[in-house]
Amino acid sequence: MTTSQESAIVEDVLGAPYTAETITLPDDHEGAVVATLVKRPASRATTRAVLHVHGFSDYFFQTAYAEWWNEQGYDFYALDLRKYGRSLRPHQTPAFVHDLSEYDPELDAAWTMITERDGHTGVVVIGHSTGGLVTSLWADRRQPAALAGLVLNSPWLDLQGSAVLRVVGTPVIKQLGKRKPMFEIGREVDGLYAKSLHLDHAGEFDFNVEWKPLGSMRVYAGWLAAIRHGHAQLQRGLSVPAPVLVLSSDRSGVGRVMGDLVHTRDIVLSVRQIRRWATAVGRHVTYVAVPGAKHDVYLSRPEARQTAYDETRRWLTAYVD
Repeated sequence: MTTSQESAIVEDVLGAPYTAETITLPDDHEGAVVATLVKRPASRATTRAVLHVHGFSDYFFQTAYAEWWNEQGYDFYALDLRKYGRSLRPHQTPAFVHDLSEYDPELDAAWTMITERDGHTGVVVIGHSTGGLVTSLWADRRQPAALAGLVLNSPWLDLQGSAVLRVVGTPVIKQLGKRKPMFEIGREVDGLYAKSLHLDHAGEFDFNVEWKPLGSMRVYAGWLAAIRHGHAQLQRGLSVPAPVLVLSSDRSGVGRVMGDLVHTRDIVLSVRQIRRWATAVGRHVTYVAVPGAKHDVYLSRPEARQTAYDETRRWLTAYVD
């Protein structure tokens, strides 16, 4: 079965001018699989585009962010990966894959649609969190000629916790993932990060809490083993063939109650680990720590968010445009 477009271009759930296309993918162990390509065109015809790829327990909903890219002269695309958001089907385990290379078919299809069908000759790929790991590995494998730049927004480049935990725990995760891939990994999730974003709680953004649960999605051994395999691949060194911008908060922290700490630090990933592994992505990497940013730097409070946009524009001007 080959990858194909399943349906015509339709108005997206975000409303006009956003459109959505469903991409039919080869079946996996759970059955039928699709991905969804969302688009918001710039006001003027352009050969430049950006492709956004979300992280774990996430999907594309960031309209102001898409509009910012339009203002820079880019057609904006976002890909809801298989088993996430618009692409999640009732028979599927949300987010589950056995290997991160399973995302190659939808990334390949989206790339073909953006470059060959829609005629874009310079494309910036943006990956957030787990999406930063996925897109880095894909860009290294595919070496796409039209890749103008890669932006990694708080990418997940290593397992959180102590070095001892990573050294001792990784073999256990891999064995468990091989023998019992659907074994659920127990963890405590307080929902503070998602609540700090959602306008019904302590944030300013609206999103579907069925597609981006306040308490996060479940984590399974097979999926976590795939993540650790991806981490190992990246840490051996990649050769992404374009300038790379890595953005993160300037600090990590653990929030217990809603407050300034939750709003001004990365409470999801370790900034120290992001800094450590950023240069493993490619030959030309720019790292920027954004003071007071959240895990998704583009969803931070206004001052930090503006800094993230300013730094992105500065990088685009210097290395891409």
